[in-house]
Amino acid sequence: MSDLPIAPRLDSRTALIIVDMQEGFLRDDAAMARLGFNLGLLREALSPCVRLLEAARQTEALVVFTRYVYKPDYSDGSIMIELNPGLKSEGALKAGDWEVEVSPALAPREGEAIIDKSKPSAFYGTDMDSVLEKNGIERVIVCGITTNCCVESTVRDASHRDYQTWLVTDAVAESSRDRHDYAIQCMTMLFARGTTVDEVCSASA
Repeated sequence: MSDLPIAPRLDSRTALIIVDMQEGFLRDDAAMARLGFNLGLLREALSPCVRLLEAARQTEALVVFTRYVYKPDYSDGSIMIELNPGLKSEGALKAGDWEVEVSPALAPREGEAIIDKSKPSAFYGTDMDSVLEKNGIERVIVCGITTNCCVESTVRDASHRDYQTWLVTDAVAESSRDRHDYAIQCMTMLFARGTTVDEVCSASA
């Protein structure tokens, strides 16, 4: 049994990291839909993420949004583009395009951090570490999409940096149920404490 509490209190030492809840992963006219992603499954994370955001905004917790953003020429895509050339040919998640914007349901407010990245982990090649350190963050709560790619990469890297890490299992989503379930199993074995939206909200009530 984990020594971590079921859920942390949302306070000044806690960050809510909302991973890649962008129009490109949520709208049916986006490139990801044309590439065959099941965006209906991904949208299941939207309402739970809204609830977490609303709860965090009522406290002193740090809110951090991440966005997957490629350069217009995809020169920062490296192996991801080589493995998935459709991302480039369909113009997915390109800087300056509407697809990179956070869903209006989660519209960032002034003062809330936005971390742009071109790799799955929100820590790789970004200033995430400095943002968390500057704000004295000891604990992170992670939600968003996709469960087995950017969420899992971010959770693993947070754990490797010795942040106490929670994964909100009903506020993450993947375009495949199998990948979603297996990723949660892997993350909660070694890298994060699994929790729920209700448990996070109750811990901070």
